[in-house]
Amino acid sequence: MEWYILKVQSNREDSIRDGLMRRVKIAGLEEYFGEVIVPTEKVTEFKGGKKRVTKRKLYPGYLVVQMEINEDTWFLVRETPGIGDFTGAAGRPTPMLEHEVQRILAKKEEKQDEVPKLKIGFNAGDRVKINEGTFENFEGEVHTIDETNGRVTVMINIFGRSTPVELEYWQIESV
Repeated sequence: MEWYILKVQSNREDSIRDGLMRRVKIAGLEEYFGEVIVPTEKVTEFKGGKKRVTKRKLYPGYLVVQMEINEDTWFLVRETPGIGDFTGAAGRPTPMLEHEVQRILAKKEEKQDEVPKLKIGFNAGDRVKINEGTFENFEGEVHTIDETNGRVTVMINIFGRSTPVELEYWQIESV
């Protein structure tokens, strides 16, 4: 069995995956299908001062499916509601390369206790305003971002000198 990428309707990846698996079971073609994956990663977000861990889709609008291509499986996949087409050349789908598959499977098998990646909406060089702490209402420029710890170093002007200040990323906002 090889891995293929399917184009599907965005924001319906999970329900389309479930629908495909249902159709496979009804048609009795389980032996030709392996896993059907919606590639995701864990992201930590702060909303309203509260920390939330959410799953974010790595490739919105795509499913990764392990299957054997034949007339029956090809037709079943193509006729499943919400599925557009296989990626690849017109005619026959192109299987994924082994290193691409391994990268996606590695993301899927992230350990539960692994620290999720923080979603920080700033880049180095962005102008920001500090909205909490000692330097509240100061404006500065993002110098460095530490996604692991959720900290951002902002360069602000104090007494005419550019000074680095390390803050939690939720303490600043874009100007």
